[in-house]
Amino acid sequence: MRIYPNSLRFWAFLFGIVGACTLSAQTKLVTNPVVYDNFEALEPVLNRQTDTIYVINFWATWCAPCVAELPLFEQLSQQIQGKKIKVLLVSIDFKRDLETKLKPFLAKRTLQTPVISLTDSRQQLWIDKVDPNWSGAIPATLIYRNQERRFVEGEFTNFEALENTVNEIGGQ
Repeated sequence: MRIYPNSLRFWAFLFGIVGACTLSAQTKLVTNPVVYDNFEALEPVLNRQTDTIYVINFWATWCAPCVAELPLFEQLSQQIQGKKIKVLLVSIDFKRDLETKLKPFLAKRTLQTPVISLTDSRQQLWIDKVDPNWSGAIPATLIYRNQERRFVEGEFTNFEALENTVNEIGGQ
């Protein structure tokens, strides 16, 4: 059976293929973050004792350097599949902006890296728990495995810098 470009069957077939591809691609995209209303819910994630390297980036939609480096973390997420490395993006956008800013931001992006929304506004109580040297400025990234930790306050401007910092943990 031949399908001609001007036939209804052709267009139905084409839209069916495009729709299926779009749906399968979108099933991996992050559009809804996991919401933690207090730091205590996130804290165990920052202190896991396993042979996995954790890369945890603190960012916000209103922070231009944060948004600029998100593709680097996405690239890292794609390249580490099958390795004992986990990447997590922790948004510190305000709770009032969850529905109006963060979720629409995520819906426009093609992020597959897990996103947590930390809406605990008591930063003065938890910043030192992430790293005692953290001034509170973002972007900021915690990379750790067990007790070995690296904390980077500031933007990664290229993938090699991010990758090299990750590789410093445990001689990867």
